[in-house]
Amino acid sequence: MEPRNPDGDADRPRSVAGKPSGRVIVIGPYLRMRRGDPDAQTESHALRGSEARLEEAVGLARAIDLTIADALIASVSQIRPATYLGKGKVEEIVGLVTGHEIELVVMDCALSPIQQRNLEKAWNTKVLDRTGLILEIFGRRAKTKEGALQVELAHLNYQRSRLVRSWTHLERQRGGFGFMGGPGETQIEADRRLIGERITRLENEIKKVQATRRLHRAGRQRVPYRVVALVGYTNAGKSTLFNRLTRADVQAADMLFATLDPTLRALSLPHGGKAMLSDTVGFISNLPTQLVAAFRATLEEVLEADVILHVRDISHEDTDAQQRDVETVLRQLGIDPDAGIRILEVWNKIDRFDPESRENLRNIAARRPPERPCFLVSAETGEGIDALLAAIEDRLAATRMTLDLSIDAADGAGISWLHRNSEILNKEFHDGRFDMTVRVDQTKRDIVVNRFDAVPHAVQ
Repeated sequence: MEPRNPDGDADRPRSVAGKPSGRVIVIGPYLRMRRGDPDAQTESHALRGSEARLEEAVGLARAIDLTIADALIASVSQIRPATYLGKGKVEEIVGLVTGHEIELVVMDCALSPIQQRNLEKAWNTKVLDRTGLILEIFGRRAKTKEGALQVELAHLNYQRSRLVRSWTHLERQRGGFGFMGGPGETQIEADRRLIGERITRLENEIKKVQATRRLHRAGRQRVPYRVVALVGYTNAGKSTLFNRLTRADVQAADMLFATLDPTLRALSLPHGGKAMLSDTVGFISNLPTQLVAAFRATLEEVLEADVILHVRDISHEDTDAQQRDVETVLRQLGIDPDAGIRILEVWNKIDRFDPESRENLRNIAARRPPERPCFLVSAETGEGIDALLAAIEDRLAATRMTLDLSIDAADGAGISWLHRNSEILNKEFHDGRFDMTVRVDQTKRDIVVNRFDAVPHAVQ
C-alpha cells in the first residue's frame, strides 16, 4: 500500500454552495503486470505509470468538487471476485476510512455489482467505481437537453446492473387469493421494470434528437461548408484550440471534462473559404461503454467530418498512452485512425518546452510519413496555427475541383446558386461579366460545367 496526501486542509475543493462535499479516499487498485504477460503489451493503461493513473483519478474526483482526504495505490496481484482487493488490503482500508471519517471511497477500476456491495459492507461507506465517477461528472456537465438525455440513459443502464442489494420489503404484493398465493413482484423486479420503461422512453427521445441532427446536417450539406471535428484526450486543449481557431468563448479550463456538450462554429480558412468546426467531448482511458453508446448521437459529428483533428497534449508524460486510448474510441465509432488522410494529428502545448526540446519535436514530426503528418501548435499562444489552418484547407480541397467560368452579371439566379453551392476563390468584374474561380464538390462538378461552361482551373 502506497499512501499519498495530495490535499492539505487549505486546498480542499468545495462544492458550488461553498460547503464541503464529503471526505473522499481515492484508491488505485492496479494490477501488477508480470514479465512476459501478453496483456501487458496490449492494454493501453499498462503503458501508464501507477502514479499518473492515480493522479488522473484524483483529477476526476476533483472535477465534481469532492474533498480529497487521501489517495493511495493498492497493488493487486490477482483480482478477487468478491471484493476486487485482497482481504488484507480491505481490512487495512477499514482503518483509513474510520480514521479520516470518510464518506465515499472512489475505486479507480470497474467494479462488479457484487464487489461494490461487498466493499460497501466492509467499509460501511459508499463506494464509487471509475464508471460511476465519470457518469457523475457527465451528469453535472451536460447542459443541453440532448446531453442530459444521453447521460441519463447511460446512468440508468449502469444502475440497472447495480440492483443487487438485499431488501427488507421484497414482496410488494402477493399473487392469488388469501395466504395460498405465492410472492408477487419483488422490489428489485419493480425497479428493473421502471428503469426499463424509462430507458425505452429515453431511447425514443434520443432517436428524435438524432433525426433533428440529421436534418441540421443535411441543411449544412446543402451549403458548401465542410465539417472539421476536434477529438482528443480530455484536457488536451481542444476547447482552447477551438477558441483560437474560431474566436469563440467556449469554456476552457485546466480540468478533466471541462467541456461536454458539442459546439459548432464557423472556421475561416486562409484563402477566404469557410468550414464548420466541431468541438466534442474529451475521451479518457477505460471510457465506460455505456457512454460510448449513449453519446453516439453527439459523436456523429465526428463520423460525418471531412477532416478530424486529433489534438494531443504533447507535454503530458502519458501522451503516447493517451493517443492509444483516443484511437481505441475512434475504432469503437467505426473510424480507422490508420486508414485514409482525414485525420491530422495536432501536437498541442509546445509552449511548455524549451527551444531545444521544441526543435527535437520538430525533427520527430518531420520524419513522420506523409500520410500521417502532425502539426506542432500552442493553442495558448497561437504558435503554429497558420500552418495548421493551411493543412486543413489543403485536405478539404483534396476532394474538390477548382473551375474557371465567366457569367453574365445579369444572371442573378446563377450567381446566387454559385454562392450557395460552391466556394468562391476569386471574382472579378469585366465588361458586364463576372470572371470567377470556384471550388466545388465532385457531385456538383457536372452541374457547374454544363450550366456555366466552366473549365478546370490551370494551376500556375
